[in-house]
Amino acid sequence: MTTKAIYPGTFDPLTNGHLDLLTRASRLFDHVVLAIAASPSKHTLFTLDERVALAKGATQHLSNVEVVGFSDLMVHFAQQQNANILVRGLRAVADFEYELQLAKMNHHLMPTLESVFLMPSEEWSFISSSLVKEVARHGGDVSHFLPDAIVSALADKLSKKM
Repeated sequence: MTTKAIYPGTFDPLTNGHLDLLTRASRLFDHVVLAIAASPSKHTLFTLDERVALAKGATQHLSNVEVVGFSDLMVHFAQQQNANILVRGLRAVADFEYELQLAKMNHHLMPTLESVFLMPSEEWSFISSSLVKEVARHGGDVSHFLPDAIVSALADKLSKKM
């Protein structure tokens, strides 16, 4: 039996923390779908197509990872993908509260869907896409926190916003 997991998120942009979790998930499961949510309420910096393209570039080395954009309810997407595992990262206690609510709701809507939580590696435990964008907006060096191609894409995007 092969195991298929979904690692969902907005990934605006995909950070090295996300990539670390994805790499570890790819060792745990036979196939992992990096599911990039449209998230219209989040007012993302990058479009869905841009986020998918950036993530595809950053994950080429992971042969069992597929990058897909989606705009459905997560459980509907999981059903379409024939997946019953969600991978989520937990950085801090605050993440746990939110993730517990999501996991309970998802399980209520799709009882066969299990949420698996991974702790980030110490190096990435404090970063988020929002924090990285904020630092970059103010001229800080974010190259340690993002894959190389995403560093330049973020710089280009922010220079056009100014």
